[in-house]
Amino acid sequence: MFSISTLEDVVRIPPSMFGTSLKKAGISILKEKYESMINAELGYIIMILEAKVDEMGKMIAGDGGTYHRVEFEALTFTPKLQEIVLGEIVDITDFGAFVRIGPTDALLHLSQVMDDYLQSDVKSGMIIAKQSNRTLKVGSTIRSRITAVSLGKAATMGKIGITCRQPFLGAEEWIAEEIKKSGKDGSSTSDKKEVKEVKVEKKEKKEK
Repeated sequence: MFSISTLEDVVRIPPSMFGTSLKKAGISILKEKYESMINAELGYIIMILEAKVDEMGKMIAGDGGTYHRVEFEALTFTPKLQEIVLGEIVDITDFGAFVRIGPTDALLHLSQVMDDYLQSDVKSGMIIAKQSNRTLKVGSTIRSRITAVSLGKAATMGKIGITCRQPFLGAEEWIAEEIKKSGKDGSSTSDKKEVKEVKVEKKEKKEK
């Protein structure tokens, strides 16, 4: 899920940036520090959007820079368990596929693609289902559910697991087929009960 987070920090403005406006210098330093960082609570910090730097700074003996408190806004992406996401397959491996969701890649393991016998063809960049003949390939857009998220300090890139083994998940054409089979009202055509029209004749009472 994408969101805008408001954060606070203290930035050091080096003497080389004294001729630059505080806001411009602050944003430049924040970008270098935060962009592409992974935080256990915020998730992926994508971009610094805005910053408000205190004009009054502090100096430390022996340090030529000035230290300023700063409040800033950052665009973040926080993957949530059970969240439904759209993504594009960017790589096929022997054990599954990597799907680009937001700023990162999630792992779609072969066991989580569908209930079928699957074959991963790395050379052609495809996953092939033997029974249904359905395929996934690099460039395919899929709808999936997040089943695992690891954004701890030890995870330099973060780890996200996804699944397509649920109704109305998977490649766009699979979902279209399921919707068509289920009928317009969402119920299975096999479960629909036949409704017969019954005509009820009203008998007029004869006046005596």
